[in-house]
Amino acid sequence: MVWAVLVAALTAYLLGNLNGSVCISALVAGDDVRKHGSGNAGLTNFFRSYGGWSTFLVMAVDMIKTVAAAYGAGWMLASFGCYREGLVLGAVLVSLGHDFPALLGFKGGKGILCGFTAALILDWRIALVMLAVFVIAFAITRYVSLGSVLGALTCSVGFGAVYYGNWIVMAGGIFIGLLAIYMHRSNISRLIKGTESKVHLIHRDLNK
Repeated sequence: MVWAVLVAALTAYLLGNLNGSVCISALVAGDDVRKHGSGNAGLTNFFRSYGGWSTFLVMAVDMIKTVAAAYGAGWMLASFGCYREGLVLGAVLVSLGHDFPALLGFKGGKGILCGFTAALILDWRIALVMLAVFVIAFAITRYVSLGSVLGALTCSVGFGAVYYGNWIVMAGGIFIGLLAIYMHRSNISRLIKGTESKVHLIHRDLNK
């Protein structure tokens, strides 16, 4: 079983290295999204830099890799009676691979889309609440980062409350949420200082 866990973890982590923003910016624009805007390999920076239909391709890559990592790990550990634990393992490791990709110099995205997809796999109810919190916060403030942080906080609180006593699922959900919050620490600082940039879905400022 030890080898199965190691293979599942490594596979999920490497799938996380497949960064949607980096891949699609290279394929569609022959460019590297990290050379623009904030320099982050995330969905928001991709949208600000390129926009258009290709943003949906970025979303597809990051969501599909998360699904593949979680269910792949679940399948690998199912024969040991640990399917649910495998899902959690895959979800956590793909998030780490996305945020800290060894193949990209450990400079990845901020993990919101991966975290949401992971939550959707582990408990769709919590994921829907996360989405609602994000949409409401963004609609009111136009800060993607604020919606993301509040959604991530909802993830941690939700899994902590719903799965109290189911330590593996609870710990996995809390970790994924806290990891996303940690990755947004610079955004949180700018929000506090009032210098964070807003995102407008129609009229975008490409110089941001």
